Amino acid sequence: MEFNTKLLHGRTVSGYADHAILPQIAQVTAFSYESAQAQEKVFAHQAGGFAYTRIGNPTIAAFEQRMAELEGGATATACASGMAAITMGLLNFLRAGDEIIAANGLYGGTIDLFSDFEKLGIHVRFVENLIPEEINKYTNTHTKAIYGEFISNPGLRVLDLPKLSEYAHEIGVPLVIDSTTVTPYVANPLKLGADIVIHSTSKYVNGSGNSISGIIIDGGRFPWDTDRYPALCEFKKYGRMCYSARLRSDLWENFGGCLAPMNAYLNILGLETLGLRMERINHNATALAAALSKIPGVSVRHPSLLEHEDANLVKEELQGQGGGIITLRVGSKEKAFEVINSLRLATIASNIGDIRTLVIHPASTIFAKNTREAREKAGVYEDTIRISVGIEDEGDLIADFTQAIGSIMERLA
Repeated sequence: MEFNTKLLHGRTVSGYADHAILPQIAQVTAFSYESAQAQEKVFAHQAGGFAYTRIGNPTIAAFEQRMAELEGGATATACASGMAAITMGLLNFLRAGDEIIAANGLYGGTIDLFSDFEKLGIHVRFVENLIPEEINKYTNTHTKAIYGEFISNPGLRVLDLPKLSEYAHEIGVPLVIDSTTVTPYVANPLKLGADIVIHSTSKYVNGSGNSISGIIIDGGRFPWDTDRYPALCEFKKYGRMCYSARLRSDLWENFGGCLAPMNAYLNILGLETLGLRMERINHNATALAAALSKIPGVSVRHPSLLEHEDANLVKEELQGQGGGIITLRVGSKEKAFEVINSLRLATIASNIGDIRTLVIHPASTIFAKNTREAREKAGVYEDTIRISVGIEDEGDLIADFTQAIGSIMERLA
């Protein structure tokens, strides 16, 4: 099946109670059993079923199964937020003394999270470009993971996943990729060599800005060496599935960062139109970036532009689609605020991936807790505006941004 057909008729889109076309919303805390013996078997993972929604729930499971199918993964574990997914996805196999090598152009919240990792004794070494030549300078016996965003938010760098995964596997560490900004509609990181994929499903997967959530997808192919990763030692008998086994029955369960059943249901509704929305969003973003790049005095970044440093990777890995985020530099914070305030259609909000076009001034909001050096390494400056392009009509978006930027640049020149 092709993508949109799979969304509606894939192998995980069936078997719902009472022949329903969507899963029922199991908005419950716990599940009853006819006997103590039956309940014991479920709690001991000796029988199928659900015991407690923090541990598992049929609505959440339906969402997890759909996401695993779309990404080509072995298992998926849904979390309360994208940040919870990153946290659980990494802490599941790391411990004090371990090191992560990561790109410095990450989302501000992830940079903040990695500061907390430092307090736990897990060191993060940031590199300017997540490529083997630079990673090799920081690789040592403590290196246990390579982490990056497929298209960074908002730096808009694109990773060479085949080359990166080849290097990661040569040194025996998993490649963990946040693919929120790409989505499975555009590309599957697991097929390009990644081992674990993370999404903030609050974004493009949900699409309507109504549910905070995240998900961890395990490819089930990484050959975990439990001597090198002792956190997984107890689950060694599961072989390459030891990561998922521990995540589901130990760390994730104990931390309690589960997804709400209602949010899982809303995400499933969003998933069914993911392909249509992403097709329109990518088209609009490409058209808007091209139009804005013609305005004097404005610096425009979008992976679809020919001058983008990763334009070749966009063609090779992303089917020529640069995603839905554009960043602008307009000369000063004052101008950036004026442009944002002059827009008539765009909504000033901190999310991305909504059906509506959203704008934000990153330096004073989502990167406010980061140092100036960290912001600039992530591609965030005082005059930066981030645009999350929606599904409005292309001409209306171009007209709105053109009028806002044109009038402000002229008046404040």
